[in-house]
Formats: sequence, structure tokens, C-alpha cells
Amino acid sequence: MKPKKKICDSCEEEKFIWKNNEGNRYCQYCWNKIKASNAEPTYKKVKPIAPRSSKRINLDKEYFQLRKMYLDKHPLCTAALPMCTHNATDIHHMKGRGKQYLVIKTWMAVCRKCHMWIETHPIEATDLGFRESKMTD
Repeated sequence: MKPKKKICDSCEEEKFIWKNNEGNRYCQYCWNKIKASNAEPTYKKVKPIAPRSSKRINLDKEYFQLRKMYLDKHPLCTAALPMCTHNATDIHHMKGRGKQYLVIKTWMAVCRKCHMWIETHPIEATDLGFRESKMTD
């Protein structure tokens, strides 16, 4: 028995019928189009990226203990810029927080206003000795 071409109920052209669904006849192209439009999109559940790695969490625990001890020993702002409030509340990392994150030699106890000025004026802060190159040891 040889298949015969019949009229597709969707495109109304004479083609080989691919699917007979609910009394309607569809060619392969029309059936795939109907199936794709009715299919609900499947979304893969993506695990959210952690805000901090486990390594960084452990470094932060150690940092906050060292920070507290450092600020207890150095309660006054060492920058003493004109807008200074004189009470040290922040730790400025003169060589950045990368590899030098826990190296106390590169820390500086500063008030919030002085710290903001140092971060927003990097060239002037370097000239005043509040910032150092990350490349030098």
C-alpha cells in the first residue's frame, strides 16, 4: 500500500499527511509548527553564583579579627587631611586588597572622610604617601 497525498488542514496544500490529530490532518511542516507553538518552554534551573567563595569567607573571618585589633591599637586617623574627623573607623589598604589583604604593614587606620578622599583622588594620595604600587613588595 502506497501513501497518498491528501489536503493538509493547516496549509491547505496537497501533501503527505504526517499527523492525524483530533480529526485534523497535518503535513510534517505544519505539525512541527503547531507542536512548537504549543510547547511550553523548558527552563533549566540555574544555581545562583555565590556572592563570596568559601576561600574568601575564611579570609574575611581572619581579616575582621585583625581589623578589630588594628583599630584598637590605632584609634586615630593617620591621614589627618583637612576634612578629618580624627577617629579611625576604616582600614585603608595602601597596596589594595588583593594579595596584600591580610598584610598589616600595608594597612592604614583612617576616618571615613579621609578614606573616601584617598579613594577618589588616587594621584594626590600617591604623592602624599597614602597609596603604594601593588607591584612593589
